[in-house]
Amino acid sequence: MNLKNNFRREVLPNGMTLLFEKRDLPVVSMGLAVRNGGINESSEEKGISHFIEHLLYKGTPTRSALMIAEDIEKSGGVLNGFTDETLTAFWCKIPSEHAERGMEVLIDMVKNPLFSPEEIEKEREVIFEEMKMRRDTPRQYVLDSIQFSLYEPPFGKNLIGDEETMRSINREKMVEKFRKVYTPDNIIACVVGNFEFQKLKGIIERSFGDEKGEVPHFEVRRRNEIKIEKRKGIDQANLVFAFHSPLIHEKNAYASVVLRGILAEGMSSRLFIEIREKRNLAYSIAGDSSIGKDYAYSLIYVGTTKDGVDKVKELIIAELQKVSQNLEEKELESVKEQLAGNYEISTEDSQIQMANLLYSECSGDANEFYDFREKIKAVNLDQVKNLASEAANNYSFFALVPED
Repeated sequence: MNLKNNFRREVLPNGMTLLFEKRDLPVVSMGLAVRNGGINESSEEKGISHFIEHLLYKGTPTRSALMIAEDIEKSGGVLNGFTDETLTAFWCKIPSEHAERGMEVLIDMVKNPLFSPEEIEKEREVIFEEMKMRRDTPRQYVLDSIQFSLYEPPFGKNLIGDEETMRSINREKMVEKFRKVYTPDNIIACVVGNFEFQKLKGIIERSFGDEKGEVPHFEVRRRNEIKIEKRKGIDQANLVFAFHSPLIHEKNAYASVVLRGILAEGMSSRLFIEIREKRNLAYSIAGDSSIGKDYAYSLIYVGTTKDGVDKVKELIIAELQKVSQNLEEKELESVKEQLAGNYEISTEDSQIQMANLLYSECSGDANEFYDFREKIKAVNLDQVKNLASEAANNYSFFALVPED
């Protein structure tokens, strides 16, 4: 089935964007997202978008935090949210017979949060515990840290903020930020599942006015840094090798996805074979790519021994050099087909599809998400080889290793 045939995108007169993909299964995934995240924060307010996300679950004038959860969960649904660099999203997945209730709850959350002083202080402590959890999880810690090795502040600073910024964010700052950002012209409503577009549009039009917002923008400045950090009490070294790649609007943007696929997509990838199968240096090897309007990079994560860090780094660079010199059309086409198939599999889950569409809309136009296969197929040999050559010479590297 061609999912694009079931997709509709419309921008309302107040600037709000509606994304809708019709499906026949009796389940609906729906979300409201604001075009604001870590990339829109100064160094001094890092973490405020994530902090606001937490507070929007803590009650409105007509619903307590418990009522918000019960309205979704007692209807058989799940409720959650996330903050990323370009958006903050609130979503639920719910049986289609209760879809209107789900959207009503989400709308209430994003329009009418209380920002209770008591809840702010409680949630501040919760976020401090979240920081500790992320720091105490070595894999998560290196994945969080690599961005600082790729970018200057403020973008390079951790999305969740630090203790200093979190201590400085008070109710006044949160309310001011919320009023500037959570306006219809900055909001995307996305529904994937057994629902009707006109019903969605009617609910949205009745619920939102025409207020205009102001989302700040800060310069994204690239850099490359190599850093090794030591820590007591861990047995495994965790490392990330990362490199800048073309932005989403550049014609060779998807070369980075293909290169990542060649290097670290599954058990047939070059680095899995070289690092794990041939040398037994690692259990886990994974790759990822982030491609946006203002930033783009790819990374390779490896968990290895303390003594294996330098060798793993050498193997990654060597494999990039090999790709730049001897990648052949047969391997390129094979990996492109693999990535296209992985894309098709990812569209099966309506909640994942909803998130995909939100991310794609924040990068440009959600319609383009459905063109992924064509964009991957258009990547040519020279684009991948040139990017591999550049990555082998200009990269960032962060490792967390056991201290003796």
